[in-house]
Amino acid sequence: MTSDSLNQVATEVRVCRKCSLCETRTNAVPGEGNDAAKVIFVGEAPGGQEDAQGRPFVGAAGKLLNELLASISLKRDEVYITNVVKCRPPNNRPPRKDESTACRDYLNRQVALIHPKVICPMGNSAIRALINPSDSDSVTTLHGMPLEVESVTYLPMYHPAAALYTASLRKLMEEDFRKLRGILDSLVE
Repeated sequence: MTSDSLNQVATEVRVCRKCSLCETRTNAVPGEGNDAAKVIFVGEAPGGQEDAQGRPFVGAAGKLLNELLASISLKRDEVYITNVVKCRPPNNRPPRKDESTACRDYLNRQVALIHPKVICPMGNSAIRALINPSDSDSVTTLHGMPLEVESVTYLPMYHPAAALYTASLRKLMEEDFRKLRGILDSLVE
């Protein structure tokens, strides 16, 4: 039933017209992965490669995400990967608040259907959408700091694309992924 329900969310996302992003997309990008994942990674929005393929994190940032997952003995098919907004904003700009709000029900339903133990919002837009709506705290201050809300651990992280532009962030991301591994290892089955 969970798979059918996630499929239903994906079907709705692919034909969504709740905001203007639908007008410029090639493909909506609902998300993909394990429907019983212990961890969900949430980015801000699809990029060019994602828009072309209809899959999340398939470009250079996705390659880095796969490497970071492998570094803590996780495979992509063991996690769930999605974005705050499901369509690419023009020129890869950050999603506007109205766009995030329009997509929010899809993300909420995905989280409710999967029941993850850990949610990793990646980047400022995802952090603001999921745990910190104010602009006062950013990924710079929140990354790697676990926060428990209703028996789910939120572990904010830099977006992998940030490490592609600022090489020094890769070490911080590697540290945050090691923290994630520790959190996952501490979970009681």
